[in-house]
Amino acid sequence: MHVFVELCYLVASILFVVGLKRLQSPATARGGNALAALAMFIAIAATLLDTQILSWTGILIGVVLGGGIGAFAARTVQMTDMPQMVGIFNGFGGGASAVVAIAEFLGTGGSAGVSTAGGTIVLGTLIGGVTFSGSFIAFGKLQGLLSGNPLTFPGQNLVNGLLFLAVLVSGVLALGVTTVDPLTAFYALIALSLVLGISVVVPIGGADMPVVVSLLNSYSGLAASAAGFVIGNMVLIISGALVGASGLILTVLMCKGMNRSLANVAFGAFGGTATTASGSIEERPVKRADAEMVAAELGYVNSVVVVPGYGLAVAQAQHELRKVGDLLEERGVDVKYGIHPVAGRMPGHMNVLLAEADVPYDRLFDLDEINDDFGNTDAVLIVGANDVVNPAAREEGSAIAGMPILDVDRARRTIVMKRSLSPGFAGIDNELFYMDKNLMFFGDAKESMAELVRELRELA
Repeated sequence: MHVFVELCYLVASILFVVGLKRLQSPATARGGNALAALAMFIAIAATLLDTQILSWTGILIGVVLGGGIGAFAARTVQMTDMPQMVGIFNGFGGGASAVVAIAEFLGTGGSAGVSTAGGTIVLGTLIGGVTFSGSFIAFGKLQGLLSGNPLTFPGQNLVNGLLFLAVLVSGVLALGVTTVDPLTAFYALIALSLVLGISVVVPIGGADMPVVVSLLNSYSGLAASAAGFVIGNMVLIISGALVGASGLILTVLMCKGMNRSLANVAFGAFGGTATTASGSIEERPVKRADAEMVAAELGYVNSVVVVPGYGLAVAQAQHELRKVGDLLEERGVDVKYGIHPVAGRMPGHMNVLLAEADVPYDRLFDLDEINDDFGNTDAVLIVGANDVVNPAAREEGSAIAGMPILDVDRARRTIVMKRSLSPGFAGIDNELFYMDKNLMFFGDAKESMAELVRELRELA
């Protein structure tokens, strides 16, 4: 049985690596997810059988119940709510790892001592606790249960620093290095870790949640890896390390996409109310357009680039957008989709959204691939995006100065579909809206897109 279990762990580890590799492309991502799920099933089944916790009957019951809940969630959760779902997954992952570490510590009666096992127990509890509570705060901000604005108070960073120091002290005391009762110190470690998770996520603005979710995903992997060391489970160590490393790499890429450091995201309290030099943004004149005018602007050109943003996800307009793209291609228009790395509310949000509408993968281009094309593009259709196309990023002193943007203002014509002139997460006005070459097509993206589809079909 031991040889069989180790062989299962080896197979599961290989499948995890291959599955992760396949997640790098939308075309292979579903297969990658399936391989990773199979790997997890193999690892869990082997562990339960080896430890004689469950029989095959119990395992199958768990698969049916868990798979049913997962399938129901996958079918019913809206694409706009997917970041919240990922946040919950991170929270449960971190919480599960913390529970493993806690159970192991309590199993020793508080006598883990200064050892590798004791250190990993403390580390697993700390990271797991922070991930659990922090992820649910992120969920609350994304879901609108908590304010998406940064919630700060004077001296907050100092308080967080002292709180982290208290967590470390309680962790050391839990190892029994002094006369303090290790169990009491360990309970303090649990409580302080949960409070620290809340305290470090609350001051972060809701629009920075993609970075936070990615970082917490990394934490959940590190917590799982620590839990693997605690119980001596190799496949848990490997899978946790894969998640931890990939989540950290993705976090760095997201920060690069906003030209901000991770420290600025964590401690900068970024985002707020709109600020402009000329007063209220609603008082400034713009060129308005209706569906008929937009159809004419798009239907008689050679090239169009579509730039989706979170507004597309909120309106669930991706299927109507696909119809617009198909109609334009039928008219001989070259249609491409420009994807900014931080568009949406989680990494890859726009890619997943468009894939759901069966937009061909070879039509999706990231920022570096598409930016050089805008100078030769006839029209750009911007759907619910804001800061990622704001020319203010090229101006020194701007709140988003240096942030890589899609250079849509270099195209011959830009058309922005939005509900209003409201600012993006940076809280600053977008000069693109007021340019002579720009048209504002106001309204709900799904309804406006449906009108655009009708007008395109009526074009000569």
